[in-house]
Amino acid sequence: MQHSANQMANSYSGNSNHISKEDAKETSSLVVSFGELLIDFVPTVGGVSLAEAPAFQKAPGGAPANVAVGISRLGGSSAFVGKVGADEFGYMLANILKENNVDMSGMRFDPNARTALAFVTLRADGEREFLFFRNPSADMLLHESELDINLLKKARVFHYGSISLIDEPCKSAHLAAMRIASNSGSILSYDPNLRLALWPSAEAARKGIMSIWDQADVIKISEEEITFLTGGDDPYDDNVVLTKLFHPNLKLLIVTEGSSGCRYYTKEFRGKVGGVKVKPVDTTGAGDAFVGGFLYNLASDPSILQDEKQLRKALYFANVCGAITVTERGAIPAMPTKDAILQFLLESASI
Repeated sequence: MQHSANQMANSYSGNSNHISKEDAKETSSLVVSFGELLIDFVPTVGGVSLAEAPAFQKAPGGAPANVAVGISRLGGSSAFVGKVGADEFGYMLANILKENNVDMSGMRFDPNARTALAFVTLRADGEREFLFFRNPSADMLLHESELDINLLKKARVFHYGSISLIDEPCKSAHLAAMRIASNSGSILSYDPNLRLALWPSAEAARKGIMSIWDQADVIKISEEEITFLTGGDDPYDDNVVLTKLFHPNLKLLIVTEGSSGCRYYTKEFRGKVGGVKVKPVDTTGAGDAFVGGFLYNLASDPSILQDEKQLRKALYFANVCGAITVTERGAIPAMPTKDAILQFLLESASI
């Protein structure tokens, strides 16, 4: 029996979250992602510490690059700006972006530094353990003079994290790229993506992350990041979020709650969009898939920031992107296509 995309989406029961094919339309609106691209080494067995791991499997990593691939998989237009080593791993990562139709014109290769490596595991106690090799790695060495200014000027949305703020010269390149994009009318999107192990201290991380806070138009944070940035406050308290983290220029603050969904705050309205229940296999990249799904919709139609009904649709779409990603191993391999999203909606509606 044939179902149209509209029927698929509209058969979903939550009225305020209906997604139709028009809502998931192709877009030529460019999202430029800035930051790190690296190799993750993940144990071949789950629930062990790095020391206990019998062997490791390599996988592409780096939140901004994951977001760029996520957008492209959905049929959106995305570009990545960052630096890798002129080495086998750097070329491998470049090929993965190319295979996923991500514009690489802003990517640079450093002949004198290696591509960053990260060993990451989810221990039996549920804690993530990281070990980074960046002494310094190529991503830290992107210079302002290497920025593709024309590419940055084309961005409808310019997306970034905080890892690129830790060291010079990348920090200056990051700030310059934000300036260029903002002056060209881009929406600035910020996902701090806290990685405490990379910062000199917790205080340096808090200060660095907050140093560009008031420049973003859209910020996505997790519950753990709220607790960290506020010095231990309750992440579920709306007053904490609004008084300590919502700045006057902010158009949208999103708080992700994993499988429980997300909360949203604007000057005009706030609310919660429920999560999607799936059987998790690997949570790596779920947050990046969420961001990719949301920015895909935002770049297509920036007016969703003023329209609560359309915003809720976009956030539900993002929740589905994150949910599908956790059902497979790896971040980039698990990023969903638009067809996978519509298929998921159809199956959800028929349950």
